[in-house]
Amino acid sequence: MNLILASQSPRRKALLEQFGFTFSVEVVPSLEVEEGEPLVVARTNALAKAVPVSQIFPDCLVLGADTIVTLDGQILGKPVDAEDAYSMLRFLSGREHNVTTYVVLSRNGQVVRDFSETTSVQFRHLDDEEIRAYIATEEPFDKAGGYGIQGFGGLLVKSIKGCYYNVVGLPMPSLAEHLRSLGIEVYTFT
Repeated sequence: MNLILASQSPRRKALLEQFGFTFSVEVVPSLEVEEGEPLVVARTNALAKAVPVSQIFPDCLVLGADTIVTLDGQILGKPVDAEDAYSMLRFLSGREHNVTTYVVLSRNGQVVRDFSETTSVQFRHLDDEEIRAYIATEEPFDKAGGYGIQGFGGLLVKSIKGCYYNVVGLPMPSLAEHLRSLGIEVYTFT
């Protein structure tokens, strides 16, 4: 069965490639929900990515995902500009926040499996100079919460509890289990 990633995220694509998955990328434009109960927001966005693509390619398994960063019940989306990034990073400084990815696997317009995973991330205390220097890398602008743990943003992180790959954008160990149960072999290199 062919696997389709319904996302333009370079990080999700890179993770699937890193672990040797054979897949294609197909995207149907959708409006992302940005407000509401965090898990409902992430599920709604993941469904909006996966289900329409699976209607176009009914014989394929389509993977849609949405990753959100939350602190104090507030969803921190992708910063719109440098000041927004600064506010987010200042808010996260010295605090523990959650990164949740909701994954939907769909075939023929139907959800065949969905699940979520949450990782706790503890930031170091950041000073203004450090925050401004990180923003100058331009890394924060296409990432929920305004940072990427797999890049320079990893220097902001003191510790994590849970799946590292989840913070990057896909909880790969859990995803591998679900894909195997649906007949997609994850150890294609053997």
